[in-house]
Amino acid sequence: MRTMEKWARWAVLATLALSGVGCGERGPEVGEVRGLVTLDGSPLANAQLVFTPATGRPSTGVTGEDGRYELVYLRDQKGAVLGKHTVRITTLQRSTSDRGEDPPFREKIPPQYNEVTTLSTEVHSGENTCDFALTTK
Repeated sequence: MRTMEKWARWAVLATLALSGVGCGERGPEVGEVRGLVTLDGSPLANAQLVFTPATGRPSTGVTGEDGRYELVYLRDQKGAVLGKHTVRITTLQRSTSDRGEDPPFREKIPPQYNEVTTLSTEVHSGENTCDFALTTK
């Protein structure tokens, strides 16, 4: 076998081994997570949620017009890794400006839910419902 062919085969095998193709393992066990986010009693639309475990990859979700969300761990895998998570919820809105320039973005909800979050939750195997009733006071 020619040297070039040997290198090509080696490169393909190395790529397959490193990418985990065919190994059957999808990563850590995750639990499905859905819920409702409200702000002062009303559904909070277009809020971004990030569930961050002590170790591992975070999961994210975005609320719909009805305030409901579902977390995604990876592009095609819904949920979050099992265990305790720090939760951050944010929604950036453009503030109105009298000037013709682009107005800056501002946070709609208080920092105790995002920058200096006090939110946490536990994700268990199976289905999890994690609702968050936020207040501006």
